[in-house]
Amino acid sequence: SSKTFWTTTGMFPQEFIIGFPKCVKISKVTVQCYLVRTLRIERSVSKDPVGFEQCIEKDLQHTEGQLQMEEFPLPDFQATYLRFIIKSAFDHFVSVHRVMAEGT
Repeated sequence: SSKTFWTTTGMFPQEFIIGFPKCVKISKVTVQCYLVRTLRIERSVSKDPVGFEQCIEKDLQHTEGQLQMEEFPLPDFQATYLRFIIKSAFDHFVSVHRVMAEGT
């Protein structure tokens, strides 16, 4: 729902994990967030959310008063779990409004 969001508790790093029913192929991940400075995405192909490996880390642009929309192309990428780590922020609290994974 676009009316809900996940917010941090004010200290960094913060993280959340998204799980898929089985290992899937992902071509692109799009994140809609607010006040995130540095975001890292890690993946696991295990049955359980363990053994994560870093895939991408990016410094996002500050967009005063509006949501940030970041696309992460991930060619030939498979995952059962994605871990999103917010390493730093432009304020004490940030929010994540939407995460979209495209693929098969």
